[in-house]
Amino acid sequence: MVLPVDCHDIGLIYDEPIGQPAKYLPEHRTGFHLFLLIDGPHRRPESVGRGIKYLLFGAISSAIMLYGMSLLYGMTGTLDLTADVFGAELARQDAAVATVAILLMGAGLFFKLAGVPFHVWTPDAYEAAPVPVAAFFSVGPKAAAVLVLMRIVTALPAESSLGGATASSLQTPLAVLALAGILIGNLSALRQTDAKRLLAYSTIAHAGFLLVGVVAMSQAGFEAVLFYMGTYLFISLAAFFLVDLLARSNGRDLTIRNFAGLGPKQPLLAVALTVVMLALTGLPPTVGFTAKILSFSALYDAYQQNGNPWLLALFALGLLNALISLVYYLKIPFLLFFRPSASLSESSQAVPIPRVAVWLVVGLVLPIVGLFLKPELLLHWLANW
Repeated sequence: MVLPVDCHDIGLIYDEPIGQPAKYLPEHRTGFHLFLLIDGPHRRPESVGRGIKYLLFGAISSAIMLYGMSLLYGMTGTLDLTADVFGAELARQDAAVATVAILLMGAGLFFKLAGVPFHVWTPDAYEAAPVPVAAFFSVGPKAAAVLVLMRIVTALPAESSLGGATASSLQTPLAVLALAGILIGNLSALRQTDAKRLLAYSTIAHAGFLLVGVVAMSQAGFEAVLFYMGTYLFISLAAFFLVDLLARSNGRDLTIRNFAGLGPKQPLLAVALTVVMLALTGLPPTVGFTAKILSFSALYDAYQQNGNPWLLALFALGLLNALISLVYYLKIPFLLFFRPSASLSESSQAVPIPRVAVWLVVGLVLPIVGLFLKPELLLHWLANW
């Protein structure tokens, strides 16, 4: 019952004017619901502790967000960032002060996005939460945060004759945060031994990749963000459910070494998981490749227009990190097919997987390949959205 309420709240977050109390309340009611989901029905001590960690980081980000809102209200006299008076008044303010205020207000969004520096809660919360909850964590709040962040960027004036704050004032700070997220997420994922923690750090890296299109601050960049988010929905959900199905079908936990030798036993699930891991890496023939091409193409075009060195750094290091991610994304597929099966403990018990669950996951995987072959199907819909 909590998940539908959270989805409804996410809709309110996007539909309401940015900065209004009507937006703040559903956003943080969603956070409380997610805390309850992490805690779960079994109330294990470790789940309670990690849920409290999520709640505390959420409270801190909320306080910073409200402080940023108060600064912006003092500068502009309105809490509606889409109002004409907001952009006009902000253009009169000192660019550095206004940029800091906007970034402070964005703290709550970066918490939802699992973006640096509000990412610390992510691995523990994902590990403690049931797999369906962790899967929802990886897509639902991120979609809301990215949409609102895009609305903030588009609400700012493109230029200011008075030297005030503009959309380009946010470009360098966002580029730095995106690059930090990509680096921290990928480098931390390299040393993980639990599949859920690996995917948790993966979502931190993908939060950085999602920001690449926002940093471009162009129509092509925003379309790339929407395309990335739309395809990441299928990819992330499939990743979480596939690792869970493979482990449970053979009576194993989510320790990565336990996936060894499962490929011949569950060939359909193993091949599907391999496709998903290729998509998370951004390799063809998956839509993950298309999403990264669109995002980094928009970023490079933005660099050619304004010559910001941070955009070039994000472009180069972002692509390099896509290659680094090969090491940990392909670790599980390698174990599935090229390593002997790990021995089971006496307490391990295989759980039969309903056929409908298998085909549901396969249904999530099909768009990953289909949209690589026909990306215009989604791009055309996004262009008219």
